[in-house]
Amino acid sequence: MDETRLRGELREAAAAHRPDRARMLARVERGMAAPPARAGLPRRRWTATVAVAATVVAVAALGGLAVTALQDRPAPPAVAVAPGPAARAAGTVDPGSNRWWAQSDLAVTTDGEVTGLTVELRVAHTGGVVSTGHWQTRSADDFAVTVAEEAGTLVYRWTLKEGRTVPAGPHTFAAQYNHAEGTRDASADAYTVVLIAPGGGRTTLRGGFG
Repeated sequence: MDETRLRGELREAAAAHRPDRARMLARVERGMAAPPARAGLPRRRWTATVAVAATVVAVAALGGLAVTALQDRPAPPAVAVAPGPAARAAGTVDPGSNRWWAQSDLAVTTDGEVTGLTVELRVAHTGGVVSTGHWQTRSADDFAVTVAEEAGTLVYRWTLKEGRTVPAGPHTFAAQYNHAEGTRDASADAYTVVLIAPGGGRTTLRGGFG
């Protein structure tokens, strides 16, 4: 067979060849699963690298699922807060006070029943201040009352006993005390009233006697 004919048959055979794609892909996959040593990467290191890559992909996928789950989770229902009692308070120095003795009156008005009530009346030590008594328009059996010296003030405190209630209406709490002779300055005196409604709502009132 001469050279010209041989070359012609080779060209025809090359034109008629169709590569087997399935076999080629299989070889590529086998090569990735077990890379040859000449690739410059030892088999053990290659395996570890593939494992790490797979772990990163898995963690990323799980993170995406977690974020999606949190975003899809419905918001918790809002918790309703019970409103505090509607109330008003005003402090005044009783007009019956004189040059040696005084009475501080605290008027508290509630628009509804309260199940908790603490009244605190503070009389500043302006000289010669000594407690001579106290009273309230509600029953004395309803309250625990204390009188104590605290940080330069004489503190009268009424606390509604557990299980007792105070109805709607005006209520008065009075503190009585001696003081140094003369017209006493009550501008440093103060009061705090904390009221609790049957539903648990709280109202705090503060003011003075100046």
